[in-house]
Formats: sequence, structure tokens, C-alpha cells
Amino acid sequence: MPLRTNLPPAASVAEQGEGARLSAPSAVRNAPVIAEMLAVHGPHEGRALELASGTGQHVIAFAAALPHVDWQPSDIDPSRRASIDAWAHAFNIRAAIALDATAPGWSADHAGQNMIVLVNLLHLISEREAHILLHEVSLALAPGGLFALYGPFLRDGKTVSEADAAFDASLRAGDPDIGYKDAGAVQRWMRDAGLHPLAPLPMPANNLMFLAHQPL
Repeated sequence: MPLRTNLPPAASVAEQGEGARLSAPSAVRNAPVIAEMLAVHGPHEGRALELASGTGQHVIAFAAALPHVDWQPSDIDPSRRASIDAWAHAFNIRAAIALDATAPGWSADHAGQNMIVLVNLLHLISEREAHILLHEVSLALAPGGLFALYGPFLRDGKTVSEADAAFDASLRAGDPDIGYKDAGAVQRWMRDAGLHPLAPLPMPANNLMFLAHQPL
């Protein structure tokens, strides 16, 4: 997935902070609740890969919630990787790496993950790219590993608020191949990729958290 230049401004809001740090208001809001969910459902040791880590504000919350997990943040955007490294000073966070989560084959270099986390990306990629991503996630997870997927989704093919409808429409106006994915379809795609998804969990701001395991 090349860096997209046709996304509406609301798709990825980040303000310049101190040095290389970027600050995303959405990350400030959702990082604590996602970290709390991972602390309950995720492994308490082992390796975790965050895909599309963005500014780095998520991974510092995740690393604090699961201090015995070795976290590997990643992003396709060099400025975001610089921001991640500027935020991440915890002993259990590695330097950010370049990784395109929608590119076939990345799992070969990142196999054996006990957890993979993805926040707010699926609505910014195409269905074809989503299938590739889920297939690679399944291959990269260790047996029994957890995939945690967070973001906005359709329910039965429909948005759940006027704000979601407007945002989804703005995404599709820039690129008709992207936009909100249906929650039921995502569960089917996960199963097709070899994962065992649980029922999605409701999260703040009409978002959902999907938890799916790689079979033992």
C-alpha cells in the first residue's frame, strides 16, 4: 500500500509536537481503552507486532499495560516512524521498522508473533488489501497468538451514526475502493485467513474491537 495522498484531512489528523513527535487527538482518546482491552485479553509475555503504528502514542500505552511483552512498532511513513521513536523510550519497545501491512510476504520476516495489533487502518485500505493483510497476519502469528483489530465498521452494511456516514462518504469520494468494512464480512475474512474470531466487542465512539486467535 503506497502512501495515500487522496485521503480527507480527517482520516489521519496529527499535530506537530516537540522534536519529531506527532500527536494525534484520536490516539490520545483511544489508546487507554485499547490498552486496557489488550491487558485483559492479550498475552502477558512474548512478542507483539503493531502494524501501522502511526504517531507512536498507541504503542507507549500498550507497552505500559503489558510491560513483559516485547513490542515492535511499524509504519510505512518515515515521518511516523520518527515520531514513534521519539515517543518510545520504554525498555520493551523496539525501534520502529518500515512495514507495509498490505504487501504480500511480510509475514516471512515476522513469524512467531504472540500478538499483532492493528488500529484504525482497515477503513483506509481496499478489500483486496484487507484480505492480503489478514492472510499475512495469520501466517505471522504463533500458534495460539492473538490478533486485535480496532476501528470503525459497518453493521449489517450500514453506518451507525451521521458522523460515521459522513466520514465513510468522504473516504469513498477520494477512493471508491476504500471505506468502512462490514463487521460480519470482516469476521468471514478472518475465518477465511485461518483465524478464529470472537464476536466483536463494542468500544467508545461507535468503534469495535475484533479479537481473533491463531489455532493451536
